[in-house]
Amino acid sequence: MAASQLQNPLKTPSSQLSIKKHKPCFLKPRRLTVSAAHPHLNGRKLRVAVIGGGPAGSSAAEALASGGIETFLFERSPSTAKPCGGAIPLCMVDEFSIPHHLIDRHVTKMKIISPSNLTVDFGSKSLRAHESIPMLRREVLDAFLRNRAESAGAQLIPSLVTHLEIPSSSLSPYIIHHTVNNSRKTLAVDVIVGADGANSKVAKFIKAGNYTCAIAFQERIRLPDEKMEYYQNLAEMYVGNDVSPDFYAWVFPKCDHVAVGTGTVCGKQDIKMYQQGIKQRVKNKIKGGKVIKVEAHPIPEHPRPVRVRGRVALVGDAAGYVTKCSGEGIYFAAESGRMCGEGIVRASEGGEWMISEDDLKREYLMEWDKKYVSTFRFLDLLQRVFYGSNEAREALVEVCGSEYVQRMTFDSYLYKKLAKGDRWEDLKMVFATFGSLMRCKIVGRDMAAFNL
Repeated sequence: MAASQLQNPLKTPSSQLSIKKHKPCFLKPRRLTVSAAHPHLNGRKLRVAVIGGGPAGSSAAEALASGGIETFLFERSPSTAKPCGGAIPLCMVDEFSIPHHLIDRHVTKMKIISPSNLTVDFGSKSLRAHESIPMLRREVLDAFLRNRAESAGAQLIPSLVTHLEIPSSSLSPYIIHHTVNNSRKTLAVDVIVGADGANSKVAKFIKAGNYTCAIAFQERIRLPDEKMEYYQNLAEMYVGNDVSPDFYAWVFPKCDHVAVGTGTVCGKQDIKMYQQGIKQRVKNKIKGGKVIKVEAHPIPEHPRPVRVRGRVALVGDAAGYVTKCSGEGIYFAAESGRMCGEGIVRASEGGEWMISEDDLKREYLMEWDKKYVSTFRFLDLLQRVFYGSNEAREALVEVCGSEYVQRMTFDSYLYKKLAKGDRWEDLKMVFATFGSLMRCKIVGRDMAAFNL
């Protein structure tokens, strides 16, 4: 159906739509010089559709609705959630006002285990008394963030988006085709925020380009009480060719079970073999456990070539905001969604004015890149150095034995800022890293010769 054949709801006064009333709150729009390209929206507010109701989409929807924008939040399956380890940085609890009762575990101890089973305790000495890594379930977090977006005034639409009609002019609406209970519907909006994950339909519709994806596979396993006690506040990371050729495997504690999983980019066809590898490594620790859920999901490996086109912006996994080395995405999804929503509020002055592609790039994309691009590049470098071979992984674990390395790692991870260290300690860390790489490479060759 052509856009011209539709009754255009952008011409319908807000009073005739079933949208919750709300007051704009914490966002203060900047004054912009308005031209004919940014017409005033007489009699109505800017209308924005957020497609995808995970942390990215819900955070965007909350920021938009709180800032006076008429907001629609599309979520295909509100009762389900993306498979995920569930770790979030400590700063996210305060920054996003996450209630403490949503957190299943406060991890204060970590172990990182090398291919040869060299084990380093990570955090028992380097974490401060008030610090921990919160662990939660995505289905719990996602539902909470969606509900909060609704409370702010966003209208939740449990629906599958099937098609987007791209407008022919800078002022025409985007037409969203979607299905609700097998009934086809349409909605016209001014702006779209694509938060629909690694396989984003929104990205395909705007020709945002492709990116390399990893696959994450995990099993949720309910353990006997005495086994679960071991993982009460402990998370484990395993590295080695047996569990992943280019990433790590994990055992993360949940409320009454553990998540045991792995991920890979280059060995996706063998993901079940690597899953068996991690289960073999931890077989004595999970003996007697019962698998209660099996999950798999693609994870982007780098940002998309295009993240803003026209009046469409991509956030979260749809934009490619998952870090290398750690595979972290929850915080960056929520942060990108909120930054995008707040940027739209600023550019439209609280929903009073139409916005453009340049506005989205200035208020969202440039701000995001300025704040986080160095973090993504640094973690990409670490993955290239340490995840390429078993010898390098042995060196990684050896280097992680340093309390200084652990403290710098936690400062960067927990507070989402590249930590500023001591120059002398940094220099010693560099030399120690080179020494470990050289030593482990020699040891690796000796072990390979012995195995032959």
